[in-house]
Amino acid sequence: MQINENKVALVSGANTGVGFQIAKALVANGYTVYAGSRDLQKGKAAVEQLGESAIAIQLDITNNESIRTAVKTIEDETGYMTLLVNNAAVSHAGKPGRTMEDVLGSQRASIVPIEELKTVWETNVFGTLALTQACLPLLQRASSARIVTVSSALGSLSINANPENQYRLNFDAVYGASKTALNGIFLSLAIDLEHTNIKVHLVSPGFTATALNNFQGTDTVEEGSKEPIRVALTENLPNGSFTGPADFSGENNIIPW
Repeated sequence: MQINENKVALVSGANTGVGFQIAKALVANGYTVYAGSRDLQKGKAAVEQLGESAIAIQLDITNNESIRTAVKTIEDETGYMTLLVNNAAVSHAGKPGRTMEDVLGSQRASIVPIEELKTVWETNVFGTLALTQACLPLLQRASSARIVTVSSALGSLSINANPENQYRLNFDAVYGASKTALNGIFLSLAIDLEHTNIKVHLVSPGFTATALNNFQGTDTVEEGSKEPIRVALTENLPNGSFTGPADFSGENNIIPW
């Protein structure tokens, strides 16, 4: 364990959208932030806006060598990590530039090509867990550490089982169900780590206008980042929490599984 440690965070998908806003807030609150980006040049451009305590790092969470190199860089430079923010995600693997409605219509369980489903889950589920597993040794070296994973209320089985849910038809087999799987795996991880120095949290930004939905969300990226930022900066939340903005959640911002 580190004594009088500085706060060190890794944010995946930090060059744009919610990930960028989280990284920006962490920098403003005294963190050294490793801003992960598949395209290093885009990461470097983002870091120019984030400030001196932000460091661009190439990170493709579907590539094991990229994960190993990124984690090794952080280990060599800091020796530990206090916060991992899993933000990187994709919404589809089909033709770019389609509307959100077209994407969701093509990703219904009855018709979606299995290869497209596998491609999205490779990032949203398997890649996210692979990065997390690789970071665990560094997180274990901190006196206390947290894993914050950006999920979605769209992945809630309880919400989608309710016929009165206005977004129910958006629960597709590719993106929506990938968030359900992500929730299950990270709840399992929270249970796995509940007697350690590491807490695990899941958070939904709500229906935010980002590249994931062709910028058709109802909230701005600044509005949608508020709850992820709150969770990323709050050190005393209960382990295994799943929260979201008020219009997607209940008491204490809790979203049902």
